[in-house]
Amino acid sequence: MRIRQIVRAAALEAGLSLVDQTKIITAASELARNTLDHGGGGHASIERLQEGGRRGVRIVFEDTGPGIPDVDAALRPGFTTGRGMGLGLSGARQLSNEFSIATEVGRGTRVTIARWK
Repeated sequence: MRIRQIVRAAALEAGLSLVDQTKIITAASELARNTLDHGGGGHASIERLQEGGRRGVRIVFEDTGPGIPDVDAALRPGFTTGRGMGLGLSGARQLSNEFSIATEVGRGTRVTIARWK
């Protein structure tokens, strides 16, 4: 998946440790899969962050799919509407330093994650 290589390059450039690189790459991969499988496709934007002495990476995933009717349920580990293990959203949240989700039924979903050094 191309997103993995792009996120890896951004995380490396931001100076993230190997562990933190792996976490943000894994979270991004899960969210990209969700965007494709549940949102019908969409796009991701990647931003390198610098805030004072801190550096990091932020990724925003957006789709115009059906949205998520029950975000609280969707964020519970093990919750799934498909064939997966139910670790996509909850796993991405655990692997990220920052996580936010905005969704509207019938209009789509936007998930933002960040990992800091």
